[in-house]
Amino acid sequence: MSQDDARDAPRDDPRDEPSNDPRLGLRVVHRRYVPYAHAHYAGHLVDGAYALGLFGDVATEVCIRTDGDEGLLASYSQVSFREPVRAGDVVEVEAEVTRVGRRSRELTLAARVVCRGRGAGQPAAGSSPGSAEVLDPPLVAVTAVATVVVPGTEGAERR
Repeated sequence: MSQDDARDAPRDDPRDEPSNDPRLGLRVVHRRYVPYAHAHYAGHLVDGAYALGLFGDVATEVCIRTDGDEGLLASYSQVSFREPVRAGDVVEVEAEVTRVGRRSRELTLAARVVCRGRGAGQPAAGSSPGSAEVLDPPLVAVTAVATVVVPGTEGAERR
């Protein structure tokens, strides 16, 4: 191969890492009770930003586990609000590392309602105001893909 051919040959994307990277497939799960103070709309609905905030929290833990740094959330894509999140719900938020680049990580995110209050303040006859149920299967409420960035290792020696 000539020098010109070598110069024109396609290069690997620098974001691509070997598929055997131990960070790929890492999953982090958080659970949180949604307090009534967060209800924003009729029917005790919580705004979509609540789930995005939970995604930010779980993404932070992923960065700490993979890179020893809180990292920064760079972007969300493919955000889909599929089911309502209500005050009184117990929400499970999961992040999975699906791509590892030199300084970026791609995460798939899902927020699932795993428990829900019955009647949201209007309990069924014979039940208490705080009655609730475990949802089996859980409701997938919000999904997204996120990109996080972490500090490069090239500056670590200068500290």
